[in-house]
Amino acid sequence: MRNYLIYLIEEEFARHYYGREKIFFNLFFEHTLAYGPKKDILQKQIDFVTKPIPTLHIQKLFEQLSVGRKDFSFQKGVYYIEKKNGRSKATLTLHQKHMALKAEGNFEAETSFFENIRKCEPCFLALDLENRRYGWLKPIKERKFV
Repeated sequence: MRNYLIYLIEEEFARHYYGREKIFFNLFFEHTLAYGPKKDILQKQIDFVTKPIPTLHIQKLFEQLSVGRKDFSFQKGVYYIEKKNGRSKATLTLHQKHMALKAEGNFEAETSFFENIRKCEPCFLALDLENRRYGWLKPIKERKFV
């Protein structure tokens, strides 16, 4: 099973650290390992670089997407996608400062969630702390100066 934490990063930090996402990953990873005063300091840093999740906007988006779809459901605060007879499953739970996505099977169900979440805001960062994987849901385009 793959577990992702999805955070909305403040745009100024997302742009500044584009291409250096590992710095964000290390911050969140260190926070999971820390305790005591160090954990409090890391939490303050996380609070500073993240924005609250726009839950109402995401809920409305998923309401619209669920119309007429058999692979998509919502129960007790959790969104579910199951693709191709259970070969790919994913659940998404919304929290105030992050979203938690759990997936198993092939990547189709989690990709469906990722593709729709990135429509809401440009600076979502997904972190799989267990497998040390991370990335932007919508990569930031670099400006080209002529």
